[in-house]
Parts: sequence; C-alpha cells; structure tokens
Amino acid sequence: MGKLKLSILDQSQIRLGSNAREAVQESSQLVRHADELGYTRYWVSEHHNIQWLAGSTPEVLIAHLAGESKRIRVGSGGIMLPNHSALKVAENFRMLETLFPGRIDLGIGRAPGGDRLTAYLLNPSNQFKEEDFVQQITDLRGWLTDNDLAGTVHQKVKAIPKAETQPGMWILTSSGGSALIAAHFGLALSFAQFINPHGGPETIAQYYRNFQPSEQLPEPKANVGIFAFCSEDEQKILDWQMQIDHRILHIEKGRNGPMPSLEEIKEIEYSLEEMARIRFNRGRMLCGTPATLKPKLEALASSYGVDEIVISTISDQVQDRLDSYSLLANMFELSGL
Repeated sequence: MGKLKLSILDQSQIRLGSNAREAVQESSQLVRHADELGYTRYWVSEHHNIQWLAGSTPEVLIAHLAGESKRIRVGSGGIMLPNHSALKVAENFRMLETLFPGRIDLGIGRAPGGDRLTAYLLNPSNQFKEEDFVQQITDLRGWLTDNDLAGTVHQKVKAIPKAETQPGMWILTSSGGSALIAAHFGLALSFAQFINPHGGPETIAQYYRNFQPSEQLPEPKANVGIFAFCSEDEQKILDWQMQIDHRILHIEKGRNGPMPSLEEIKEIEYSLEEMARIRFNRGRMLCGTPATLKPKLEALASSYGVDEIVISTISDQVQDRLDSYSLLANMFELSGL
C-alpha cells in the first residue's frame, strides 16, 4: 500500500439556522479548499425528501463544483441508479466529462437515497430488483464506451455528446451485495463504513479475489468512506462526537425535521436501547487530535487493504469543518495546488 490518499464526501448539509443556498455555497468553499490542500476526489451525494440535506441532484452540483476547482476529481457518491434512466445518466456524465475531461467520477449505487415513496415518484418503473440494477450498469457502461452490444438498442441509440475521455466508474456499497457486481464488470468499489461499520474489509477482499479486468480498469481499485473529525481542541472533539451520535440516531428513527442544537442534545437522556445503538454506530466514525486520529485512519486503511479514505465531516460550524480537513491534509502531507 502506497502513500495514503484522502478524498471528501459532501452531503451538502443544511446547518442549524442555515438554508439550502448557504449549504451549496459552503460546498463551493469546501471544494476550493480541498483542491488547494491536495485531496484526491470530491464526491457529492444524492438524497431526496430529507429537509436538512440540499444534495438532491449531484449531476447539477458536480458541474458547478468542477468549475469552482482546478485539479481535484469531482463526482457522485453517488447517483442512485434505479431512480434514473441509464441513458440520461450516461448523457449527463458525458457532458460533464466533455466540460471537465479527466476530472469526473461516476459513483453509482442502488439504494433509494430516501424513502420508498419518493423513489417510486422519481421512477415509477423501479422494481428494486438486482437484475434490473445489473442491466442498468450494462447499459450505462455500453453508452459510456460506445459499445454496440449486438442485438440491443445500443446499435441505434448513442449517448451524446461523445466525450474524448470516460468518467471513472465506481460502485458504492454498504452491505457488500454490490461487490461482486463491481468485480464482474471490472469497476472500482467504494465501501461506505459511515453507513455500515461491519463487514467492510471482508467485502473488499471478496472484490479483490473476484475482480475481472476491464478496458476501463485493468487492476482493482477500492476505497473506504467514514465520518471523521479532527481538531486540536479536545472539547470540540467531544461536542462533535455527541452531535454525530444524535444525528445518526435521529435518522435511524425516521425523523426528517431539523436537528436539535448542541445545547439541546446535552439535555437528552437516552434509553438503554438508544445507548446500545449509539455504541454500535461509533464504528461508523473516527475522531481525535492529529496525534490520535492519524494512527486510527492508517489502521482503517490497512484493514481494508486500500490506499484511499473518503472523509465525510458534518459540522454545524463551517470553520471547524474547514479546519478539520486542513489538519487531515497536513497530517498525511497531501500536496495540492
């Protein structure tokens, strides 16, 4: 494993007392910051019907963020493919690749990115079947590579515009179910430990064992995503831990309203069941000072056998988030602009 690379997953959080426009402006600020610091890629997510997340259309936001930056790869983490037409996704990302050649990533997943009713309204023909997802990947790759796929519609329909380069294709997984799909198609794989704290290293190992080289990717490529926060201030670390504990619990209970403030969270008395769930969810995150966090991240990468970690830092303080990413970049001696 070579030098550890760091990337960012940005869910365009609408902070307490903020709004969607400010959330997107903060994403613009962060991508410029990440570009200067030397982060490898900057992914944005697709979520629907969640009031405190502004990131519902990654294909639109990617165009803006790539224009705000110069070097960093910008992409989706990810496009929830069953919500969309494979042809339209191919056209969107070919246009992005035409605008920003060699800088676009297309990460795709099969979760709804929200509730089932919203997913149905986005795509009423979605049956949530694995075979449909596999067919969509087949079609998507065919349109991105101009493969005629004899006997199919690909002989008559092409994804326009025809870009000179192809976006990097990634499969996103949190359960491991898509690892074999990524291996079969010869695509890169990202495991979301920030969603599921168990089974990730085994999933990546299975992917490595079964990988079939493709024209797009001759060797397997994988990374791992996790919630993380770094600060020199021990109290800020404790406060962040307390807020992210509650945020995840809030989501798991199906609550869609605004998050409470830190002061309100401090007054909450959790049940034994809630405390058990909080302990479980601690596996989805890492935090600490530079001295304590670096070995944790190195151990995480080693356990997965990867050389890249995708960091998601949610914070109600903009400067704390920027400072955390700066400390991480310095910690691993990233080299930017």
